[in-house]
Amino acid sequence: MCTSFPSRHCSGHCAGVLRHLPVVQNCPHNASFTEWQKDMFLKRTITLIAVRMEEGDMIVLGIDPGLATVGYGVLESRDGRVKTVLAYDCIRTSGKDSTTPQRLEEIFSRICSLISEHQPGWIALEKLFFSKNVTSALGVAEVRGVILLAAEQHRVKVAEYTPNQVKLAITGSGRADKRQMQEMICRLLALPGIPKPDDVADGLCLALCHLHVVREP
Repeated sequence: MCTSFPSRHCSGHCAGVLRHLPVVQNCPHNASFTEWQKDMFLKRTITLIAVRMEEGDMIVLGIDPGLATVGYGVLESRDGRVKTVLAYDCIRTSGKDSTTPQRLEEIFSRICSLISEHQPGWIALEKLFFSKNVTSALGVAEVRGVILLAAEQHRVKVAEYTPNQVKLAITGSGRADKRQMQEMICRLLALPGIPKPDDVADGLCLALCHLHVVREP
């Protein structure tokens, strides 16, 4: 069994696994699919190794995107462990007073200010997932867009996580409910109380989730 990191010359277990992976459309013409699989596997592994090699102090800005409320939390860590809770709050916008473009501009401006103030090395963002509420999903997608733009303009790296990944990192269970998540984040960060609104706790959970990923062996 191949126990080393995958490489172009891996001919053991890794190659056997790769031969049985399903064909996907991203492989150009499905020409040399096994080689393409090895390349993609290698790139993903190198990315994970690079993330886990982060050492020393690091600041993570966790963001729970939403058009009405953007929750965020800023954590400073040392060697992957929380050192300081720098800030947590939310950005609110209203459709009664502003148009959607104006609300997106406000969110973009506030995110840029947070980045300038705290100088995060990473932004941890919730991945977009399919929702029955199409209007709400579109709003979240638009907000994610301006957050990603702000991150790119300030050259801040972005890590994205699904709700289940965050639940697993914080509570150890992908089935944890919102109340369990809030109580756990309050306990883990020694907060004086559960952050309100819920979006703020979600932002802190995203930031802490990223720190857990960074310090994985």
